[in-house]
Amino acid sequence: MNQLHVENLSVEFGGVKAVDDVSFMVEPGEIFAVIGPNGAGKSTIFNLLSRIYRPSTGKVAYGAHDLLAADPHRIVDFGIARTFQNIELFENATVLQNLLIGRHRHTRPNLVREMLFSRKMRAEEREHRLAVEGIIDLLDMSHIRDERISDLPYGARKNVEIARALCSEPSLLLLDEPASGLNSEETDDLAFWLEDIRDDLGITLMMVEHDMSLVNRMADRVLALNNGATLALGTPAEVQADPKVQSAYLGGTYD
Repeated sequence: MNQLHVENLSVEFGGVKAVDDVSFMVEPGEIFAVIGPNGAGKSTIFNLLSRIYRPSTGKVAYGAHDLLAADPHRIVDFGIARTFQNIELFENATVLQNLLIGRHRHTRPNLVREMLFSRKMRAEEREHRLAVEGIIDLLDMSHIRDERISDLPYGARKNVEIARALCSEPSLLLLDEPASGLNSEETDDLAFWLEDIRDDLGITLMMVEHDMSLVNRMADRVLALNNGATLALGTPAEVQADPKVQSAYLGGTYD
């Protein structure tokens, strides 16, 4: 399994450092959380890892792969998938159709085979369907598999986006505020599924999250940011006890 290694990562926008010399490692099989107030640089780090932004300085490696030397569309081929703060789904397509899009990196385009719908093409289609159905079962989504995205409530859409990312069969999943907008019951379900994703599928999880109860419950380690720079890095208990974190986030107290 691959380790994510981030070293001295920085990026500037208009002369302002959104991420300032941040370094950390995410170990295989870990649930690693990034916390911080709005504007701390959390989602910017995700955008740097997934090559939406180009850093000013720094190194990012996932296993043997230099992510900064790769084209953005190649990141998924290295086994990295992500979700977004703002849900990015095809509104007029069904849940099943959206999940099948997540299988794109495993397709082997061949115009002739597709036109003739050859035996090999049919076998590949069955393979993709079985993979998608496995994710549907894992996240208990069978009752909405044929529903259009536009007809689903917000919480269900969040789950579909996670499911679509899983359909690419990643080894590292980046979750950008997965609990945002969820009620307490939905957040409990999310925590249960995150454990299954790690334990049953063997996927390393890195999440940006504001819900500290979820972070404390799920994360093995936490990176705390403020104004783009690292405040603390350690277990949830170590980070919550750090005076700099208490001052920056909680006015000197931490519940």
